[in-house]
Amino acid sequence: MQQPKQDLSIGELFADLSRSTSTLVRQEVELAKTEVSQKASRVGKDVGFMAAGGALAYAGLLFVLAAVAIILMMLGIPAWLSVLLVGLIVIGAGYFLVQKGREGLKRDNLAPKQTIETLKEDAEWAKQQIG
Repeated sequence: MQQPKQDLSIGELFADLSRSTSTLVRQEVELAKTEVSQKASRVGKDVGFMAAGGALAYAGLLFVLAAVAIILMMLGIPAWLSVLLVGLIVIGAGYFLVQKGREGLKRDNLAPKQTIETLKEDAEWAKQQIG
């Protein structure tokens, strides 16, 4: 059975404070790991959008270049028009994906906000325990 806090010696109070602080720090580290892991997952998805957008834009560039080659080779045959339209559409889709990824990265603040907030609360709690 635990003694009431008033009946504990200074040494026992400090030992109790030390155990509580140690537990609190372990919990904060676990919270930080979880929070950073979640944010890293979202960032990975946004980087994936950017990579996919870049790949599509590159493929679009290849179509545009093919269209230019067809124009130069066949001057006046409308086959180039269909190739050019396909290239422009692919570039547009790539641009959209790159912008979507950039916006997602801008939205996500990578700082572990919840952990920072609870660390501030823990510091206040520790001050109250000592004072």
